[in-house]
Amino acid sequence: MTRMTVDDVYQHIRGVCFKTGPPGTVGAETEWLVVDHADPAAHVAGDRVRALVDGAGPPSGGSRVTYEPGGQVELSSAPFGKLAELHTALDGDIAHVRDALAPDGLVLAGHGVDPVRRPVFQADHPRYACMRDYFHSGGFTDAGMAMMCSTASVQVNLDIGADDPDAARRWRLVHALGPVLVAAFANSPLRAGRRTGMRSTRQGIWTELDPCRTLPVLRDGEDGDPAEAWTRYALDARVMLLHTAEGEWVTDPGMSFLEWLAKGEPGEEDLAYHLSTLFPPVRPRGWLELRMIDALPPPYWPVPVAVATALLDDPAASRAAEAAAEPVADRWAQAARRGLSDAPLAAAARACFTAALDALPRLGASGLAPPVEEYARRYVERGRTPADDPPSPSPSPSLQEEDSSWLR
Repeated sequence: MTRMTVDDVYQHIRGVCFKTGPPGTVGAETEWLVVDHADPAAHVAGDRVRALVDGAGPPSGGSRVTYEPGGQVELSSAPFGKLAELHTALDGDIAHVRDALAPDGLVLAGHGVDPVRRPVFQADHPRYACMRDYFHSGGFTDAGMAMMCSTASVQVNLDIGADDPDAARRWRLVHALGPVLVAAFANSPLRAGRRTGMRSTRQGIWTELDPCRTLPVLRDGEDGDPAEAWTRYALDARVMLLHTAEGEWVTDPGMSFLEWLAKGEPGEEDLAYHLSTLFPPVRPRGWLELRMIDALPPPYWPVPVAVATALLDDPAASRAAEAAAEPVADRWAQAARRGLSDAPLAAAARACFTAALDALPRLGASGLAPPVEEYARRYVERGRTPADDPPSPSPSPSLQEEDSSWLR
């Protein structure tokens, strides 16, 4: 195996993670908590869910069905050339899984964090056990278990850009939009039956989990080459897991990838796996993964996909989004804690939703305007998010405030 240098890392990231091409492809991943309708406080065994989903056969829209360590179901769409095609296919695949679970009394629930149940680790793959051990050894046991077993999101996947200047513009824009998207779609005020004091507890968990691999890549007014920024981030991050030549998964004692590189040991396969264990809100993988959006109730999962796609892919909407998001680009903490009760974020969200609605017909996605308009009327125009809705049903007779100092 050829040993890598720092320059090799940069060249891999530039050629793979930031591979440019004509924009227009969109994908999405939706994660769902699985709840037993007869006993919402009970944990649902992952084997029970898998048996039901496998028995229904593969979804016709081409989505890949996988399972998170706490039993959450994830549907990852194929990439589509048109937003409307993505929506049709993924919506049908979600319905396919929902219908497979329904006869057994199970439902898909859209929350950024499980509002009722404490995390229970159900994964059987050794890499997840190593991940759990890594977080424990780093002092992130509580947040690590919560992240792996209790969180769910809507992830939007968009093209890097047509060329290097376009990629740099889109990279800056999507980072500036991050706090707006966190705030506008905040949907996790409860955790294990307690209020946390945050609108997006999920974002709080991710932020505090392991800063070397979860903070935004672009922050503090930085600019310049996106590939160089991602290279620095990857080199500085601790190695989470090693996959040995004997095929075993081993938790690393704590060296950074740069320190591992200095030993002359890692190869390109090791780098590729290391990059997959980094979880910033925007992650480049040959496309841009927008990872900061809470899972939403079933009618609303298409809204962040439509809004983010319109703001990145439509030129007029992008210009409006740049102007709206730039003043709030550093308000990640305020977005997680206050949602759209934060006045600057609320103003930015209203401008972004207006621009997105104007753009959807130009993207051939007029059919997505009604749910976006409904969401805007119900939440954005009123400075509210789903986190501000009263819980239904109430996860406990009397909700208590959780000590969320570890999230601050």
